[in-house]
Amino acid sequence: LMTKLLFPSTLPAPKPIPGIETVVYQADKPLPEEHLDAQILAVWDTPRSLLRKNVQRLKNLEYLQFLSSGVDAFTQLNLSPSVVVAGGRSLHDRPVAEHTMGLILAAARSFPTLVRAQIGHRWAEELGGSQPDEGNERFTTLDGANVLIWGYGSIGRQLNQLLKPFGANVTGVATTARQDGDVSVHTTDDLPGLLEKTDVLVMILPKRASTDNALNSDVLKHLPRHAWVVNVGRGSTVDEEALLVALNEHKLAGAMLDVTQTEPLPVDSPLWDHPNIFITPHAAGGRPRDFNELLQSNIAAWRAGAALQNQVDTANPDAY
Repeated sequence: LMTKLLFPSTLPAPKPIPGIETVVYQADKPLPEEHLDAQILAVWDTPRSLLRKNVQRLKNLEYLQFLSSGVDAFTQLNLSPSVVVAGGRSLHDRPVAEHTMGLILAAARSFPTLVRAQIGHRWAEELGGSQPDEGNERFTTLDGANVLIWGYGSIGRQLNQLLKPFGANVTGVATTARQDGDVSVHTTDDLPGLLEKTDVLVMILPKRASTDNALNSDVLKHLPRHAWVVNVGRGSTVDEEALLVALNEHKLAGAMLDVTQTEPLPVDSPLWDHPNIFITPHAAGGRPRDFNELLQSNIAAWRAGAALQNQVDTANPDAY
């Protein structure tokens, strides 16, 4: 019998894989009865409640491939320990890095203020014409700027490649200290000292119990007044009340948020109207790239009983 792969309709159909019957399913609808014998399920854009129901109905499921960078949804699925789980982290490195780069440049060039000025038909004279050199009073350029990437991994490496030509100094923070190419990566033990010299703090932390409200008042107090926070990881990692206090007390210059604690962001959230907050709707990683290569490689590894790329240790998901 052929091995059956269920692939979501929200992406172009994958290239044929020898020995694999690929069935495209509607990502926002229950799986059809005739395909509940599938051994492989690829997931993208399926609501979590529906994903739980779909997985419970797949009695022959052996391999679950997330095409999203985050895999925290799998902890709610009550999977058999025998099911192999892999994530799509590598598929989003470039899109997330490019989006982050756009947000950083927008902060440097005061785009949040300029957008509001355009909406109000106001010629923002304070940002036009000749500009005084304000030194460290404002973040206005990446040339010589200190960019700290908290959650340094494959996305951070891509972002570093984009930042280098602009003259930025990039430092990383992760669970393990190391030298990663030309980037020094520290642990959180070094955060206070690193933050004091930071112009832009980029957050790319995953959703875990250990990262909930990682950016809180105790951490924010170490950032300079001219610093910006850019969050493209998970909204759960930022204490939004503490962030608003820091901004309202002028202890922080601004925040670029692609993710928020609650998504979609409620219409009455004070984040919307703050003049120094710019919001994008969890848009950084919405375009998985090279999923064909990942899928083919991982299916071959799965068949051979070998380790998969981005495989999740289901007994210790925080290690992903």
